[in-house]
Parts: sequence; structure tokens; C-alpha cells
Amino acid sequence: MNAASLLHLLQFASPALPIGGYSYSQGLETAIEAGRVHDAASAHAWLVRYLDEALARWDAPLLWRLLSAFAARDTAAIAEWSACFLASRDTAESRAETVQMGYSLTRLIAELGVADVGLLGGEVTLPAAYACTVDALDIPHEEAVLAMLFAWTENQVLVCVKSVPLGQVAGQRLLLSLRPDLERTAVTACTLPDADLSNWSPGLSMLSMRHEVQHGRLYRS
Repeated sequence: MNAASLLHLLQFASPALPIGGYSYSQGLETAIEAGRVHDAASAHAWLVRYLDEALARWDAPLLWRLLSAFAARDTAAIAEWSACFLASRDTAESRAETVQMGYSLTRLIAELGVADVGLLGGEVTLPAAYACTVDALDIPHEEAVLAMLFAWTENQVLVCVKSVPLGQVAGQRLLLSLRPDLERTAVTACTLPDADLSNWSPGLSMLSMRHEVQHGRLYRS
């Protein structure tokens, strides 16, 4: 990957991107509230299971397919995989999360003149907006998937640092320990056949529904 692509990737995959990623915990806040995540070891177990059972088998593989669809300028495939991702958000707050962040990223790249957002239509999901950005900036797809996974993990670790709470050093140690899991998830995402795609994660759905009525929330999911 050339320097320009690397710098673009670091910018647009960063949790610091002003699209609201920091305001979501994706069920982790409720898991902490329920005591399922309460220290570094339980945080590590939570993140590994989330990577293996949710991101590796659904979110990241759909991003991989969206990247390929944008590269081929296949509007039908873009619409199909975007609709699949949106349909898989089975609670109000998880649906609102991807739509809000997808909308914000679409507006950002349009205002910056980074990409032509004409291939994005209707309710834009975050993976679709991210794939559009990656395609416009000529970022290699494998690196784009890995960066997305790292950004998600970094954001989750920050939730743990603030809410468990873990210390800053413990948070960085946790992030370092997840390197092989991130690599494994990326490989799975880029090679998983359509027949093996699965968004079966009822535990996460239950946590999301509980979060919608949870008192004293810091995060929006």
C-alpha cells in the first residue's frame, strides 16, 4: 500500500472521525451493567467472542462484498448487500446507529470532495458509506477490512477503559492482545462463502433491547 492510501485509511477508519462512533457501545454498556464484563479478562473474552461470532461471520464479510461491488460499479450488488446489512439490525437502536453513522460519513465525504456518493441511495448504512470511501481513495480492500475491525475494537476498548473501568495501560494491553484475533477475523471475512454468512447473535439482540430501556446510559447503543 502506498503512503497516500495508508494516510487516507488511517484518517477514514479512525474512531476519531466525526461521525459519532464514540457515542455507541454496541451492547457493551449493558454487558458491563449486568456484570458480564467486569475486568480485563472478561473484556478480552467479550471482544474475542464478538469478533468470532458477529463481525467475522456477518459485518466484515458484508463489508468485503460491498467493497467488491463498488469496485465493479455493480449498483444492484451495492443495493442488495446494503439492504441485507440494514435488515440484520434487529433493534431500533442498532438500526439507528448504522443509519446515523452512514448518513454522517456520506455527508462528510461529499463535503470534503472525497467521493461521488451517487452510488449510495436510500438509507445508507455505515459499511456502504465506508466502502464508497475506500473505493474512491483506492485503498486496498484487505487493509480496509482490517482497519475497520481495528477501529471497532479500539472503540470497544475505550468503552471498557471508561466504564468498567480499566486503566489506560490495561486498555492498551488488551488492544495488543487482540492482534491475532483481528487477523483471524479479517481472513475469515475475506474468504467466507455466501452460504456460511450468519448474523445469528440473539444474546447481542437481547442486550440491545435491554439497553433501549436502561437507565443512566452513557452510550446510544
